[in-house]
Amino acid sequence: MRFGVFIPQGWRFDLVGIEPAQHWSVMKSLAQRADAEQGWESIWVYDHFHTTPTPSEEATHEAWTLMAGFGAVTDRVRLGQMCTCMAYRNPAYLAKMAATCDHISGGRIEMGIGGGWYEHEWRAYGYGFPRAGVRLKMLDEGVQIFKQAWETGTATLDGEHYQVDGAIVQPRPVQEPRIPLWIAGGGEKVTLKIAAKYADYTNFDGTPEGFVRKSELLAEHCRSVGTDFDRITRSSNYNVLIGRDEKEVAERRAAYVDRVKGHLSEEQLAGQLRAFDGMPGVGTPEQIVENLRAMKSKGMTYAITYFPEAAYDPSGMDLFAKEVIPALQD
Repeated sequence: MRFGVFIPQGWRFDLVGIEPAQHWSVMKSLAQRADAEQGWESIWVYDHFHTTPTPSEEATHEAWTLMAGFGAVTDRVRLGQMCTCMAYRNPAYLAKMAATCDHISGGRIEMGIGGGWYEHEWRAYGYGFPRAGVRLKMLDEGVQIFKQAWETGTATLDGEHYQVDGAIVQPRPVQEPRIPLWIAGGGEKVTLKIAAKYADYTNFDGTPEGFVRKSELLAEHCRSVGTDFDRITRSSNYNVLIGRDEKEVAERRAAYVDRVKGHLSEEQLAGQLRAFDGMPGVGTPEQIVENLRAMKSKGMTYAITYFPEAAYDPSGMDLFAKEVIPALQD
């Protein structure tokens, strides 16, 4: 199994109480910490502009600016976004940005891409909010532009939503034949079909039942479009609360609640906790190893982890790297 880790960027109220002028120092330190620990293959950020599950004045740092920054201050870890929203940037321009970041990092960029969902954010930034079918068609056309741009250095597409005419993307990425594509999301009729056509990696539901269902549907789409299902690496994201014993797990949970409860309603807080409680990434190292080993047996071979307290206390991230990763690494 392979492992990535999210670097806190504010989107999930995970830089609250830290002076904005110190945010980059905190993020850089954690990125370099992961870079120095061989167990972490990659570091990740979210592509969002406003906090979730409710917008606030708390900082949320921009994903692709962070890609360039992390590329300049790390040497080994790969750099991804889970996931870039296609409609937030013109796809030819985004292909150019990603290629430049690939050069800054020496060929370490991963392109996580999806159709987008955060309606408030879309409207606040003036993107409107087209229906899901339109957003996913934009995703499909944008990925076609990426592939042309990175593989050939130019892109031309007269699409329904995007039109480019000989857009030059030079230099091409360092990576050959192109930057790896992660198609994120579990939409059963369209998103997974797009993944079957283009993805090197997928990222969807990490619960046992959900992962199996999405995998079966992805396999069906692969058969329909003539893709080798086994060539696609299937990943999932895991919120982690880890402790050496149940008491320490409970303490980490309580610290998370204390930090975010002033920003969320009771209903919103309950919703956030449902993404932790009873999920595979919560427990002692032994419990998490057992949970993830079961997921590995179902074909989940890349876990991307999120530690809500990392900006304040990286000991959970360190414990995971010391005791969970070695037990599951290939």
